[in-house]
Amino acid sequence: MASALITGFPGFLAKNIMKELRKQQAYTKIYVLVLPSQIELAESIIAEIYHDQLHSQIIEIVEGDITLAGAGIHQDTFEKLCDEVEYVWHLAAIYDLAVPKEIAWKVNVHGTEMFNNVVTQFSKLKRYTYFSTAYVAGLREGKLLETELIRPVGFKNHYEETKYEAELLVEKLKERVPVTIIRPGIVRGHSETGETIKFDGPYFFVNMISNLRKLPFLPYLGKSNAFINVVPSDYITKASIYCSLSEEAIGKTLHLTDPNPYPVEEVYKAFVKEVTGKYPKGRFPLSIAKTAVSFYPIRKLLQVEKETLDYLTWYATFDTTNAEAILSKGNITCPDFIQSIPPMITFYNNHKHDPSFHIPIK
Repeated sequence: MASALITGFPGFLAKNIMKELRKQQAYTKIYVLVLPSQIELAESIIAEIYHDQLHSQIIEIVEGDITLAGAGIHQDTFEKLCDEVEYVWHLAAIYDLAVPKEIAWKVNVHGTEMFNNVVTQFSKLKRYTYFSTAYVAGLREGKLLETELIRPVGFKNHYEETKYEAELLVEKLKERVPVTIIRPGIVRGHSETGETIKFDGPYFFVNMISNLRKLPFLPYLGKSNAFINVVPSDYITKASIYCSLSEEAIGKTLHLTDPNPYPVEEVYKAFVKEVTGKYPKGRFPLSIAKTAVSFYPIRKLLQVEKETLDYLTWYATFDTTNAEAILSKGNITCPDFIQSIPPMITFYNNHKHDPSFHIPIK
């Protein structure tokens, strides 16, 4: 059987993908590229995975850093990987919407460029699966196609911008190596258990609602007909693995987004009802809300990144034609968002007082 190299471990998605790969016994050996500062945490998570899944596949930590030449991997180990690895998963990135440009550029763009150089040296490579984001579209609106990679007039934040630039670099590799680019929507916890390791993305809205739940009522934020595209981690895990092994996905860029997304206001209404037991009432001007969260004390009180509100009035939908055509053969579909909000909020309520789940507000 084959061996694989995964970056971004011990991050949430990398961990879940590795667990599912072991469950499916897809590879004989999995190498995980880990920053020196993350070695201890990686070892503890690997021990947890070994305990939960008693399979023969080996997991081996490779110390390194994607921002360095050769990914900072020791030469002897690097040569071994070049001769062995057939499948590469590149998930390492800075995902924070509020990340400063310099940091985002170093990891997301420069890091991807350095790692691309590593991947092209793997003599037995059968697939390079790169995790981008559906939000490389930046400020573009309307129907966004999987087959497009168009530079927008601007971006909502440095995360979007640097992921766009990084995807451009991987797109160029399609002529040289078997690449599959995955563009997930906004990722949340498991659709059935609600499990996640951090409250970001849609959880910022949940933070706000939870922190304001004692008010007599909660209003809608402005008025919007926009849709929000949120996908559970279990869908991303199973769908990306299936695509990584599908010959049809070679050379393709795939939107792993919800083909049936809900309007922002329906999601907000469902969040408010699940958290407070009441439906939202009235409307609060979005312009005032944006001004309010521009002040750090208010952001910290509500546990909301100000960049989150930009997605409330972004009018775009994602085409999923290629992804659905491939995933239909594996009977893989995206769970309904509204129906799986209860376990999401239950998990949130059970862990909302644990600071390790919350993103430091800048």
